[in-house]
Amino acid sequence: MVIDVDNRLQGSIIIPVLNEATQIAMRLQDLRAQMGAGWQIIVVDGGSTDDTVEQARAGCDQLVQSVRGRSTQMNAGAAVAAGELLVFLHADTRLPVDIAVQMQMFLQSGRQWGRFDARLDGDHPLFRMIGFMMNLRSRLTGIATGDQVFFMRRDFFRQLNGFAPIPLMEDVEFSRRACRISRPWCSRAQVTTSARKWQQSGILRTMVLMWWIRLAYFVGVPPSVLHRWYYSSP
Repeated sequence: MVIDVDNRLQGSIIIPVLNEATQIAMRLQDLRAQMGAGWQIIVVDGGSTDDTVEQARAGCDQLVQSVRGRSTQMNAGAAVAAGELLVFLHADTRLPVDIAVQMQMFLQSGRQWGRFDARLDGDHPLFRMIGFMMNLRSRLTGIATGDQVFFMRRDFFRQLNGFAPIPLMEDVEFSRRACRISRPWCSRAQVTTSARKWQQSGILRTMVLMWWIRLAYFVGVPPSVLHRWYYSSP
């Protein structure tokens, strides 16, 4: 872990949440222990109907209430962030153990934004292949997904006016705009993200659904339609 010798804020971690009461308190406790006092933790709730807000309040530096929608929630968190480095973290994703070192390497790289490699936390052998293909595709195209954890300089985020207010594919849309200015810094350090969608809906079914949604997005199907397809899937 990087020691904050100057007692300055290293960066801000922004976590959009919705009905994550069963895990958010422990996630925040682990995150605080991992990051230390040099990082601001911002939780942005999108209208949870469970105890997420109460569970999160004690574990973060700032709790923000927002209109539901991941892009809107992340923008709301960035608006109050005090750090010069922004990290956008899903509630069901765990950062690599050497996150602070990785962030120093990113800042020294001269790149404006970046992402990590990702692995799914399930035991099925296909999950390793899925993670490998996700990371390879991202490294070749410069397109990242939210599961890979976006991080960037705050001025760059402002330059791009944040994430587009769309209900799905905000990560791909942001990546495309960002790549026009700077290719991402692709860290080989792995974040671990939940495989619950894959486990609940079936691995092959989810794989086909995600490929189909990505193809449909690139040929111009509106994100609102893609959102309905994605969340109507069992």
